[in-house]
Amino acid sequence: MPGNKFMFATGIENSYPTIQLPDGSTKRIDEMEKGFHYQNWKKDFELVKEIGIEFLRFGPPYYKTHLGPGKYDWSFADETFNYLKELHITPIVDLCHFGVPDWIGNFQNPEFPNFFAEYSKAFAERFPDLQLYTPVNEIFIAAMFSAQYGWWNERLKSDKSFVTALKHLCKANVMSMHAILEIQPEATFIQSESSEYFHAMDPLAVPLARFLNQKRFLSLDLTYGYPLNVTMYEYLRSNGMTSEEYYWFTKNQVKARCIMGNDYYVTNEHLVFPNGHTQAAGEIFGYYVITNQYYKRYKLPIMHTETNIKMPASKEWLLKQWANVHRLKHDGIPIMGFTWYSLCHQVDWDSALRNDAGVINELGLFDLNRRIMPVGEAYKTLIQHWKEVLNTESYGLVFDNW
Repeated sequence: MPGNKFMFATGIENSYPTIQLPDGSTKRIDEMEKGFHYQNWKKDFELVKEIGIEFLRFGPPYYKTHLGPGKYDWSFADETFNYLKELHITPIVDLCHFGVPDWIGNFQNPEFPNFFAEYSKAFAERFPDLQLYTPVNEIFIAAMFSAQYGWWNERLKSDKSFVTALKHLCKANVMSMHAILEIQPEATFIQSESSEYFHAMDPLAVPLARFLNQKRFLSLDLTYGYPLNVTMYEYLRSNGMTSEEYYWFTKNQVKARCIMGNDYYVTNEHLVFPNGHTQAAGEIFGYYVITNQYYKRYKLPIMHTETNIKMPASKEWLLKQWANVHRLKHDGIPIMGFTWYSLCHQVDWDSALRNDAGVINELGLFDLNRRIMPVGEAYKTLIQHWKEVLNTESYGLVFDNW
């Protein structure tokens, strides 16, 4: 655990799914390459320090680092993590972010969990002093975009392919935690997961909205060994999960070492129509209400692990998200940190990375020339004002006895 420090954080956006181009060929989309991080990583880490942030969601590109069974290229990881240590920035290690190495294929591969656990253990052996990890980022989104919407990686569109991706991602996540704990028994796992809600637009849409509001929990239900209701259990079983696979999760969960990191964007709430169509709803309930739902389900400490919005609304969005976080803390919910994601503007997220168009999305604390944005100035001020107040036991945060 991070002691008594409230974790003000940002992240280096490091998605790397494969997409299909209009000519039918495939291409890996590497956000760290698009955002010029490989050329500017030292400067980027110095910007983190400059703004007063002590925690950074960051990881080496899995696809470039795990070259084959038992084969690794640690060159980039060695340089970057050693410099983070020199700067006294604590990494929240992001091991798998929406993609796998080419030799593994995609999330339909049943061997993926074993290979990923091997990689996680090797990483922990390489950097044994690191304690904070996000083994697999946004499992629900990775499975939906890759195997339900047909956008990334395997580009499949069925419940069966979704369940296959989901169970493999969740198993990889849990096996990774066990592998890391073998090397670093004090490790803490901050699951960064998208927090969703589905609003029925008509009485006829209520059954589907109810189903989707159960489905949104599946990645965390499996990861944390949470008992499923009959509807979700039957959904998984009818789409390829065996009872043995399901009960594996109840026997192997490591919930006691977890912080439930949940992400909230203006796109996380959805309208549901009677014909099955869904669309973005904008902010209706907001982070406070939806996070309360997740907390009541899992009873775990929480961290707001991702949020952003396009300029010029970003400064106001930051203050609104912070007000939600502060209210949760005030109401006695153990909330451990807050993250503006990401450090610099992102590229092509307006199309969920499906279009390799080079469109700059003005979402970062800094632009791609590494100039601070108004939201960056606002976050720096917020940290200065709140850091010392939050880093006291008397303020009501519980870190060690949960």
